[in-house]
Amino acid sequence: MHRRIATRLLAAAGIAILLGTTACGNHAATTSAAGVSGGKVTIGFSAWPGWFPWQVAQEKGLFAKNGVDVEMKYFDSYTDSLNALATGNLNANSQTLNDTLSSVSGGAKQTIVLVNDNSTGNDQIIARPGINSIADLKGKKVAAEQGTVDHYLLLLALKKAGLTQQDIQFTPLATDAAAAAFVAGKVDAVGVFAPFTTTALGLKGSKAIATSKDFPGAIPDHLVFNSDFVKAHADQVQAIVKTWFDTLAWIAANKAEATAIMAKRGGVSVDDYQSYDAGTTIFTRQQNLDAFAHGSSPANLDYQADQIADFLVSTKLVDKKPSLDGLFEPKFVQAVAG
Repeated sequence: MHRRIATRLLAAAGIAILLGTTACGNHAATTSAAGVSGGKVTIGFSAWPGWFPWQVAQEKGLFAKNGVDVEMKYFDSYTDSLNALATGNLNANSQTLNDTLSSVSGGAKQTIVLVNDNSTGNDQIIARPGINSIADLKGKKVAAEQGTVDHYLLLLALKKAGLTQQDIQFTPLATDAAAAAFVAGKVDAVGVFAPFTTTALGLKGSKAIATSKDFPGAIPDHLVFNSDFVKAHADQVQAIVKTWFDTLAWIAANKAEATAIMAKRGGVSVDDYQSYDAGTTIFTRQQNLDAFAHGSSPANLDYQADQIADFLVSTKLVDKKPSLDGLFEPKFVQAVAG
C-alpha cells in the first residue's frame, strides 16, 4: 500500500487544470430526490487509516442519505490519486497537506474543505538494535522515501536532536523498499508509515525512536476538491462534508462492523487494523474548526502549511513557496450542526 508521495510530476498535472475544463468537474446539472443539485461526484482515496471511513460511508449508503451521488475510487497507488485530481479525473481526493501544497505550487487550483485526521504515531523512524535515539543516527545509513511525510518527519526529528540530513547517510528508497532494506540489514534506520511500520518492526530488537506523535499537527490529512468544483457545486460539497461526520457517528455506534469494513479495504486483519487506531487521530468537527482557525501554533493549518512549504523548497521538490490564498475553506465544516 502506498501513501503520501510529494512529487514534481504534479506540476505538469496541475497545469492541465489551468488549460482546460475538467472531465469530472463540469457535470450537467441534475437534481436528486433530496434536493442536492449536480451530477455524480468522484472522490479518490488510498491506503491510510484516516481515509478508510470513506469505505464505510460508501458501503452503508450514507452519501445517499444526504442526497448526494458519490463514486468513491480506491487507488492502490496514492500517487495515481494525486495525479487524477490534478488532471481533472477526480472532483476530490484524500491527500496530505504536503502533497496539496506541492500540487498548488505546480499551478493546480485546489481547496481543502475538511481535515480527516492527523498522524499521531503511525509515521515512525525505526532503528536497528543498538540505536536508541535520533542522536545515535549520526553517521548512520537512514532510508526514507524522498519528499514524503516520513522524510519530513525524519528532518523534524534530526533538527530536534541538533542534527541535519548532512549528519546522516540519507538513502532515498520507496517506502516498501525502504522497509525491506531495513529488515535485510542494508540500512540502520528507516522512516515509514503504517502498515510498513509492521514490516520494519519485524526485525528482531528494532524499535521506533521517533514518531509523528512527537510532532503534533505536523502531518495532517484532508479532503481536497478542485477549486472550481467547490465554487460551482457548494451544495454537493456541503453534503459530502456532512456525510463524513455522519460516518464517524455511525462508526462509533457500530465499531466492530466498521472496523471489519476498514480492515478489509486495507488488506489487513482486524487485529492489525486496531493496532493502528491510536496512531491516527480522526478529527471531530471542533478539531476541524480549531485547525482551520488562523494561528501560529502547530494546531493551525496555516502555520503547518508555512512550515511544510519551507520543507518542500529546501528539498527542491518545488521551486518556490506556494500561495496559501484560497487554500483553506472552513465554511462547510462550520455549517455542519455541532
